[in-house]
Amino acid sequence: MVMSQIDGIQNVEVSKKIPSEKSPLEQLAIMERYTKAHKDSLGLAKEMREVACLRTIYPALFRELEETDTLIGRLDFLPIGFGCVTSVGGVGHYCVFNKLREFKNQFQDERIKARVDALYRYWMEHDTKALYCRDVLTEATIGRFVDVDFPLIATARLSGMMLDYPKLLDLGIGGLRRLLQTHQTNDRNNLFYQAALQVLDLFVDCAGYLQTMVLRHMEKANKNRKKELQVIFDSLEKIKQDKPETFHQALQLFWLYALLAGVINYGRLDDYFGPFLVRDLTNHRITEEEAKQHVKTLWTLIENRRTTVNGRIIVGGKGRQHPKEADVFARLALQVTGECRYVEPQFTLRLSKDTPEDIFDQALDLLGQGVTYPTLYNDQVNIPAVMYAMNVDEQTAEQYVPFGCGEFVIQGQSTGTPNTCINLLKLLTIVLNEGVDPMDNIRKSGPVQIGPVETFQSFAELYGKFLELLDYYFDLSMRAQLYSYKVMNEQAAFLFTSLLMDDCIARGKALLDGGIRYLGGTNETYGNINTSDALYAIKQLVFDKQKYTLKQLQTAALANFAGYEAIRLDLLRCEKYGNDLEAADSLANEFYEYVAQGIRDRGIQAGMAYYLIVISNNQLNTEWGRKTAASLDGRLSGMFMNPANNPQGGADRSGPTALLNSLTKFKAKYHGGAVQNIKFSPVLFNQNREKIKALFKTYFRKGGCQLMVTVVDKGVLEDAVIHPERYPHLIVRVSGFSAVFVNLESDVQQELLSRHLYA
Repeated sequence: MVMSQIDGIQNVEVSKKIPSEKSPLEQLAIMERYTKAHKDSLGLAKEMREVACLRTIYPALFRELEETDTLIGRLDFLPIGFGCVTSVGGVGHYCVFNKLREFKNQFQDERIKARVDALYRYWMEHDTKALYCRDVLTEATIGRFVDVDFPLIATARLSGMMLDYPKLLDLGIGGLRRLLQTHQTNDRNNLFYQAALQVLDLFVDCAGYLQTMVLRHMEKANKNRKKELQVIFDSLEKIKQDKPETFHQALQLFWLYALLAGVINYGRLDDYFGPFLVRDLTNHRITEEEAKQHVKTLWTLIENRRTTVNGRIIVGGKGRQHPKEADVFARLALQVTGECRYVEPQFTLRLSKDTPEDIFDQALDLLGQGVTYPTLYNDQVNIPAVMYAMNVDEQTAEQYVPFGCGEFVIQGQSTGTPNTCINLLKLLTIVLNEGVDPMDNIRKSGPVQIGPVETFQSFAELYGKFLELLDYYFDLSMRAQLYSYKVMNEQAAFLFTSLLMDDCIARGKALLDGGIRYLGGTNETYGNINTSDALYAIKQLVFDKQKYTLKQLQTAALANFAGYEAIRLDLLRCEKYGNDLEAADSLANEFYEYVAQGIRDRGIQAGMAYYLIVISNNQLNTEWGRKTAASLDGRLSGMFMNPANNPQGGADRSGPTALLNSLTKFKAKYHGGAVQNIKFSPVLFNQNREKIKALFKTYFRKGGCQLMVTVVDKGVLEDAVIHPERYPHLIVRVSGFSAVFVNLESDVQQELLSRHLYA
């Protein structure tokens, strides 16, 4: 196994992780116990091995309660353990090898270093991602996530699991236990049921452990703090077996279960908690200020996980069971989001014709203050789109939720993890260079034979060869996605997660073992708009106007336009997507539909419920741009690519209405999520509020599916580059996530600066 296939950065980490509370030796001891449990249970079924391993890390990984917490539940994450996602730990039984190496460097004693080395060697053969990489990665076509030398990157992860928390709140732990026991009577030897009952025991053990922690804190607490701690203690006692009755008990049950499941996106909290909140307020069991403090604590606990691109909370929209009560929670959550000004949770508002005007106004107020939240999703477009894309009925589609950087799943019913990502622009540069990547001179065209650019006698010939190479990579990505499920399922049952995903309990199977109702997936695409703009420029300058030969353009690009500035200027002057220009937008849409339908069709043919592209962005457009050659839209070698569904920075020259008109032209039914960014000055946004509101509503009415808004003064970002110490809390929307601007790498900052600021 090539070391680079398993050892390296495995996800975007802009938010700085909170260091472990435990000493290095304590951490090492926990990792050794976990490894021993895994080794000792290799002969057991995956379900029983998972239980054995989970017992070594829970409750051991819990952190101490902090002084302002009104809910309990903080976890450390170590380089070895169990999880669903790479943003906190890893997937399945995992080892994050680069972090284990960093951990080793804390020690001077060679004997201790040898203990760490022994762990490293063991997990090289047993880490879930290592097993996947060994079989899937190639020397030229498929790289590890995130190895940007490759046109396609792949990983094994279980991102975006949005659990059926209403089932948890309706049944409680005791009710789940009884449900499992009922099914078990007809299937006594079912290992999934046996192991699931044991992890519920583990939940109760963890609640008891946390109660002991609370009692310890009560010994030194003042009168008011003792009252808060007593509420936490009582809630923990209640949720050990019974379903929750109060707002606090519901929050505590939800949060503790989410922690143990290892999930980092949370779903439609307004519909879960609205009825509990309204009932407690009505019965004077809680004040609004106390309720706000509980929500603030939850927001803080989510922020402290520091996942960078996750932490999705959704409010609003169709399909809620308790819309009136849910809106009460939504208004409170909007207040808390404005007061906290965190980069997580990723607070999201689903809009429909029934959205109260005051909630929309409250959302615009937050955006106008530079909070970057909420992100806005349009149910009138997205629900019909999800019905088609995922082939589900309207009632099911109403339960769509975005996670991470914008991918959709059906809450409690589907997987949608983006385990493949494809660089469309890199593939075009490879086609124009006889199948060889200009960045490293490695042939990456697989079996597709590509001749010199002089052999293309028409635009149709060039475009056809490009599509042939895309088809080859689409096939690779589909197989890589499916294989990730196979490997993960062989290694783990993801018991806590499976318990709250339909139809795992009914079928008696873990979610990747045939339990999940809709086995879906997503493929993140990058460089979409650079690619269509480059194709349009080629069509115009070479085949329509015949101003240049394709060879001349390619020669200029290979020289990174040094000495060919006039050619680059002509490329930049060509019509670009994002200006509401029919010809450029039409080619962009044609290309988008080919990619989207090609991926979707392959997933369905392979037996998946859906496999959809996501036009997303998690700064990978900049990272991949570093290793993508100069392109014929005028972009320089190593420069960032366009963000998500937006034009290349500065290419939208015709105002916000034209930009939004272009964005509406992509049919949402072909993708599994797309993110659109727009940036305003505070003066324009806040002093023209009614016009901005009308602009947004028109955009949504014309087919806009989503919108993410950054409001920032002209010159502020530029000054923050020079004087970062002045702007420690300046938040910007990168694309699929928000971040503190000064924490971003310099070229990511430059990509944000390149975006048009409407002022």
